[in-house]
Amino acid sequence: MRSGSTLLRMMLGAHSRLHAPHELHFRRLEVEFATNLARMSLEALGLDRADLEHLLWDRVLHRELVRSGKTFLVEKTPGNAFSHRRIAACWPDARFVFLLRHPASVARSWHEADPRKRDPERAMADALRYMNAVERARAALTGHTVRYEELTEDPAGALKGVCEHLGVPFEAGMLEYGSPAERDLTKGLGDWKDKIRSGRVQPGRSLPDAAEVPALLHDICAAWGYPAGAATTEGRVS
Repeated sequence: MRSGSTLLRMMLGAHSRLHAPHELHFRRLEVEFATNLARMSLEALGLDRADLEHLLWDRVLHRELVRSGKTFLVEKTPGNAFSHRRIAACWPDARFVFLLRHPASVARSWHEADPRKRDPERAMADALRYMNAVERARAALTGHTVRYEELTEDPAGALKGVCEHLGVPFEAGMLEYGSPAERDLTKGLGDWKDKIRSGRVQPGRSLPDAAEVPALLHDICAAWGYPAGAATTEGRVS
């Protein structure tokens, strides 16, 4: 979260073959058995609750893809990192993209998104949970890593790498993403601020000095190749 994922989603969605809707939060769609007979019946077919949820998820996403008329669906919800194993089991042919940003910039942006709700310390701890989940997913899955700093400094170069991983040609129209209607974003389903609504890639903020990075973020900075102070065990939050 707060790593530029909405920007990347909208740029990918501007591709003629990629449909990238708002955050779908499909992993929160759950199946319950109203009766034991229903459970027994489906278990006799070799389907447990997880199998049924995977069928439901797949049907929802397939419906959305068909409605779009495009070839591939891009699903970006930051919380997906916490369910990466189930997602890989549900869609074994999925191609994963890992978007990284300087951890201190992520934490700062998360605080600025709602400073009354999250003070800087709370924002940093919340953001670190997501970043650690992304790092666990990167260790478990094969995918392509792109950095927010690359996406804002050289968007064409960054997108060419993503497109190559996805098996589609780069299209210049991805750099000026989305119609005004598509940029009418809803709070809670991605970034809704004016910067993302502009339809053009904006310069990213300067990276923080290594000496200014809080100790809590040293480990994740080291894992992601961003300079910071000496690594400790403080930054490991489950």
